[in-house]
Amino acid sequence: MSATAAMVERPPPRTRGWPRPRIVGYALVCLWIAFGLGIVGYLVFAWNPVFFAKYAPAYLSGLGVTLSLVAISMVLGAVLSMPVAYGRMSRNRILSGLAYCYVYFFRGTPLLVQTFLIYYGLGSFRPELQMIGLWDFFKDAFNCGVFAFALNTAAYQAEILRGAIESVHRGQWEGAASLGLHKLQTLRKIILPQALIVALRPYGNELILMVKASAIVAIITVYDLMGNAKLAFANSFDIQAYIWVALVYLVMVELLRHAIEWIERRITIHLKR
Repeated sequence: MSATAAMVERPPPRTRGWPRPRIVGYALVCLWIAFGLGIVGYLVFAWNPVFFAKYAPAYLSGLGVTLSLVAISMVLGAVLSMPVAYGRMSRNRILSGLAYCYVYFFRGTPLLVQTFLIYYGLGSFRPELQMIGLWDFFKDAFNCGVFAFALNTAAYQAEILRGAIESVHRGQWEGAASLGLHKLQTLRKIILPQALIVALRPYGNELILMVKASAIVAIITVYDLMGNAKLAFANSFDIQAYIWVALVYLVMVELLRHAIEWIERRITIHLKR
């Protein structure tokens, strides 16, 4: 045996028994399982068919409002995020500074505060809004919620889009230019398809966060899923009102998570070896 081989350190001995991290991990898992079984057991033994028959239609209606709010906000936010992302990547200091201030404000302040500023703040300017014909839009709480959510998610989506585009190697731009492709053609046919693969997970996380944050609009009198749960609890004082709505949110999040994973597997199949 050579001296070099003798100097090679052997791997540490394999851990046997039950170390403390493993014990703590199993204990936490068992605790969560017990908590979940407790919730299920409570719902089984405290099943109230009268409550379910009375408030289930309201929950379904609220679910439709929640899905509409999130879908419209995400689409409007995606459209608005494009010029904001362009501004963030621009070499023009004024344009870049304005885009930075927009992103900084909406990412640095709570969504609840932004919703209040739009719903209650713009209500203070009713005469001015009536003069320009916007009062009919902003007097509706649902419209105010959509407006606030769209502005908020646009800031996050702009940063996601900017980071995804900048992650594509500069050589892709240079190669497309050598082929005589216009910048818009390069962006649409070469850069964006690669950038969207990188951005899919962050976009999915943003969508999930928007679904959970949509409960905020219940505070401004929008009868979404959470708003109807508050109404059901106020009338019945039954904690099931909140347990059922939590389960509905959990199911929505899980469905979205699995859908995003399925899309990611489909669009990255060419990268797997």
